[in-house]
Amino acid sequence: MLSLKLAKQLKEAGLVWKTAVNDFFGLPDRDMDDRVFVLADMQTQTDVFKGWPVITFHGASEWALDYILTTEAIWLPTETQLRQALLDVVSSEPSATIQLFHSMQETVCTVSTSEETFNFRGKDGFEAYGLALLHFLTQ
Repeated sequence: MLSLKLAKQLKEAGLVWKTAVNDFFGLPDRDMDDRVFVLADMQTQTDVFKGWPVITFHGASEWALDYILTTEAIWLPTETQLRQALLDVVSSEPSATIQLFHSMQETVCTVSTSEETFNFRGKDGFEAYGLALLHFLTQ
C-alpha cells in the first residue's frame, strides 16, 4: 500500500481524488496515521453536505464524528490507480512508455518520453509508480 507520506505529497502536487467505492484513505493528524479506511456502500460513503463533498460514517458507534470533508482525508490509491494516473499525466507525450521492473531488492518504474528516460526506484510498485507520478505532477 502507498505510504501516507507519499500520498500527502501527491495530493499537495495536485493529484485529484474522484471518490469511488472501495477506495482507501487515511486521516492524518488525528492520531490515526497508521489506520487505513475504505469507502464502502454500508458504513462509509461520500455525500454532499452544504455543497461540499464529504465522507460520512453510518452505523459505526466507535466514531466520534459524523463526517469529514474529503479535503481532510488522504487518498491512498491502489497500484492500478497510480499507474492510470501516471498514464493520464504523460498521455500528452504520444511516444511515452511506462514499464515496471521487479527485482529482489527493488521495483523500478521507467518512463520514457521522446526526450528523456526516467527511472523511479521504490520498495514496491506502489512506491515506484507514486514517485514517478509525483515527479511528473511537479514538472
